[in-house]
Amino acid sequence: MAEQQQFYLLLSNLMSPDNTVRKQSEEAYDTIPGQTKITFLLQAIRDASAAEEVKQMAAVLLRRLLSSSFEEVYPSLTIDMQTAIKTELLTGIQSDGCSNIRKKVCDIAAELSRNLIDDDGNNQWPEILKFLFDSVNSQDVGLREAALHIFWNFPGIFGNQQQHYMEVIKRMLVQCMQDQENPQIRTLAARAAASFILSNEGNTALLKHFSDLLPGILQAVNESCYAGDDSVLKSLVEIADTAPKYLRPNLEATLQLSLKLCADTNLTNMQRQLALEVIVTLSETAAAMLRKHTNIVAQSVPQMLSMMVDLEEDEDWAMADELEDDDFDSNAVAGESALDRIACGLGGKIVLPMIKQHIMQMLQNPDWKYRHAGLMALSAIGEGCHQQMEAILSEIVSFVLLFCQDPHPRVRYAACNAIGQMATDFAPTFQKKFHDKVISALLQTMEDQSNPRVQAHAAAALINFTEDCPKTLLIPYLDSLVQHLHVIMVGKLQELIQKGTKLVLEQVVTSIASVADTAEEKFVPYYDLFMPSLKHIVENAVQKELRLLRGKTIECISLIGLAVGKDKFMPDASAVMQLLLKTQTDFNDLEDDDPQISYMISAWARMCKILGKEFQQYLPVVMGPLMKTASIKPEVALLDTQDMENMSEDDGWEFVNLGDQQSFGIKTAGLEEKATACQMLVCYAKELKEGFVEYTEQVVKLMVPLLKFYFHDGVRVAAAESMPLLLECARVRGPEYLTQMWHFMCDALIKAIGTEPDSDVLSEIMHSFAKCVELMGDGCLNNEHFEELGGILKGKLEEHFKNQEVRQAKRQDEDYDEQVEETLQDEDENDVYILTKVSDILHSIFSSYREKVLPWFEQLLQLIVNLICPHRPWADRQWGLCIFDDIVEHCSPSSFKYAECFLRPMMQSLCDTSPEVRQAAAYGVGVMAQFGGENYRPAFTEAVPLLVGVIQSADSRVKENVNATENCISAVAKVMKYRPECVNVTEVLPHWLSWLPLNEDKEEAVHTFNYLCDLIESNNPIVLGPDNTNLPKIFTIIADGVANESIKGDGDCSKRLANVIRQVQVSGGLWTQCVSALNETQQKAIQDLLNSA
Repeated sequence: MAEQQQFYLLLSNLMSPDNTVRKQSEEAYDTIPGQTKITFLLQAIRDASAAEEVKQMAAVLLRRLLSSSFEEVYPSLTIDMQTAIKTELLTGIQSDGCSNIRKKVCDIAAELSRNLIDDDGNNQWPEILKFLFDSVNSQDVGLREAALHIFWNFPGIFGNQQQHYMEVIKRMLVQCMQDQENPQIRTLAARAAASFILSNEGNTALLKHFSDLLPGILQAVNESCYAGDDSVLKSLVEIADTAPKYLRPNLEATLQLSLKLCADTNLTNMQRQLALEVIVTLSETAAAMLRKHTNIVAQSVPQMLSMMVDLEEDEDWAMADELEDDDFDSNAVAGESALDRIACGLGGKIVLPMIKQHIMQMLQNPDWKYRHAGLMALSAIGEGCHQQMEAILSEIVSFVLLFCQDPHPRVRYAACNAIGQMATDFAPTFQKKFHDKVISALLQTMEDQSNPRVQAHAAAALINFTEDCPKTLLIPYLDSLVQHLHVIMVGKLQELIQKGTKLVLEQVVTSIASVADTAEEKFVPYYDLFMPSLKHIVENAVQKELRLLRGKTIECISLIGLAVGKDKFMPDASAVMQLLLKTQTDFNDLEDDDPQISYMISAWARMCKILGKEFQQYLPVVMGPLMKTASIKPEVALLDTQDMENMSEDDGWEFVNLGDQQSFGIKTAGLEEKATACQMLVCYAKELKEGFVEYTEQVVKLMVPLLKFYFHDGVRVAAAESMPLLLECARVRGPEYLTQMWHFMCDALIKAIGTEPDSDVLSEIMHSFAKCVELMGDGCLNNEHFEELGGILKGKLEEHFKNQEVRQAKRQDEDYDEQVEETLQDEDENDVYILTKVSDILHSIFSSYREKVLPWFEQLLQLIVNLICPHRPWADRQWGLCIFDDIVEHCSPSSFKYAECFLRPMMQSLCDTSPEVRQAAAYGVGVMAQFGGENYRPAFTEAVPLLVGVIQSADSRVKENVNATENCISAVAKVMKYRPECVNVTEVLPHWLSWLPLNEDKEEAVHTFNYLCDLIESNNPIVLGPDNTNLPKIFTIIADGVANESIKGDGDCSKRLANVIRQVQVSGGLWTQCVSALNETQQKAIQDLLNSA
């Protein structure tokens, strides 16, 4: 008994507001063995004399114990003990206690049965199913409630018996939803029905069978909202998110109800926002279905706009020096976000006509709140209505600029917001068309001394404008921009010293950085105007509230340094480095969330770019904090949904719903900093190469595990990018060290290709793996690697074909429309991009391993052959041919055994309608001639006339065709050079000369110039012409090649061409004749060639 009393004391201490007491109690609780915990907790729950909150705490702890440690605790209990627990729980639910405790005991029972469903789907607690049937038919409302609560919590409770009991489940839910006497039963039944729908979201037949429950659910949504309970409405939002097709038969009714609730100002803000969320979520999860109900969407737009008007009057707004975060629960923020999402979801074609008139009216309203909302709405829809707004951008911009002079500061603020947003959404068109109007309007608004908040936002809009502004457009305004920014900076520095205000200064410093970043070397004349003040800020702004200002100033100095270049920056470099180092040494005292950290880390990387190898000396100081930040481990938690409700998203937690009442939480603080730090490590490895070798080991040990860091895409991308760079850094340590490092990465990279869920990150990982294989060469993969990689690549190719089928099926869907087609096209492009990476990996393997890898490749052969079938999309055929090109180039003569698979399609592809396919086929013919061997000879007789036909067709040199045509010209050259017996060289040569030079494909240009040199050096009469009359023509070809940078100054090819020219130089008359035929550019090109080669 004494032990139990002690346990009660422990339970109440676990709820203590005093942290120390609570922490000690948690430690004590954790040391109690699982079995003892269960006994004590069950006793506490049923002990009538125990205090209410102690019983509640015990129930929560028992549920958590079963949820998190079931496997460790339950199976080791005796059978009697297990039976006792089950009986105890069911008795507890039946005994008439407080309804709150009963609910918590139901949660425990649901949790236990969730864990008692075996792998075959048998529920090993049949008594609970009998209990559910008995209770739901009981006269006791409390028991009916308990049964529904358990089913709501664990709708999968019937396990593999679900199909068998389907009618019973449906009848039970319908009956409870129609319970006229007890509104709480109706509400709970609707929630349970929703929960059941959600847990069977993939089962189309079941959703259809249960569709007649939806009207009842909607009725419960309506009733419960007016009774102050939004739980059923939340369930409806979840259905819209996860099983939107379930709503189709009653979509009109669902939308009408959501609209009605959203418009009812008697409801709470939260309820109105949730009702709007149903419509907005459907625009994202079932856009095509919703586009058939545009009338209702059109009615929801004014609701969003009226929410955006719901603003407070705030006397101190314009002078506020600290920007508080948006209040995400406010109607204004919710309305704006809904508008943004619905525009992106449904597309501008539908949304812009619905909203345009409303916005125009709002902008003419005498009440500032309406004008503010109109401008914010315009900012919100830019991304979704991109195409449609672009067409009328001029009138929009002219209109918005008028509001930079609105009498109300918050409207001027909203105008700056709209300009900044459009500068990003419509770049660079926006900058090209409106630079003069926009720059002058923003500079004028920045002079609004009496409203610092407006000034700061104008500066922020200027940053957006300059970030995406083409350099040539910005240069004419540099003087005026710099002058304004300098005056404001000096003024605000005074204000900082006198009043301590800093908001505008923070933004202006970033504006200066952004202008310098775009202007690059053109910023040099203004350097001395800013640098002294900026250094002054970094030296003196050391108080805690100035951390952000100091961080932004550090960013500004490093960006200016990068813009003006090493020569101009060098005299200040060492002073700036000392300032940064001083911050760095105080770094250990900085708090984890100090904004200076991420600015410092990026500034270091810029200093590294400016100083190059000279930066190496600072690495010992920099790397410590950088590694610390790159190693941040985020706080994560696996919670059940009930615990989650106690943790708010305000403390920086984000949640992902895993279904089955489970949620995954992560505290996002520090994640962005971690990603930045990882990017910077990539930057050091890239810039310093062997100078970074000391750190390669610790960095590779950090990065390899981060390939699985699923909380942030940027971290995984950086980890992937770092791998080939680290290998390059480590080269100087010799082959043994290099191989060790590669072994450390290789497994993880291959596994990551197999498991990476995000296609953008996946393409980076595949690209890096291919680069590593190229770098390490023959022998870098062992049999296990090959086996695993083969399986993964096979999977990727099969998935590629499967995705195409899925897209074809979607084109047959009843909701298919042109916006769906756009989405499908995007998916298709993503897929093709992954296909290009499969090709990269195969390329790296063929070029390293040559023909000995062909037996391994044969498991993929049929899939690659499928890619080049005539009916496949052009991108498939292009990349399939590229893979065969690689086999011919690197694995000949053995490649000929696959000729029956690819030779016919390759010949047919030479005349394909798609230039990309023609290019791949022509390249293939070239490498066949160069590397293929004897067996391919018959092919060339057929190929050359086809190639010539392509080159001579009328539009062969237009932009989209030129690369394919140049590959054809190069292929003809390779056939003449390596297989002259298969072609009439005398007949083809004069034509071939008339096609030179190649201007676009630099690699093929080198091949053709080398062949030209062969011909000239062997005094080929056709090329030189009688009495060398062709030489002026040859000079022109060479001059154009140099002018177009088709030949690099230091290569062998250049040396050979320069020799040809020198030989002509010695015979005076001929030389004059050749040079006089050239224009000025061509003459300069010949001179450059002679000087450099």
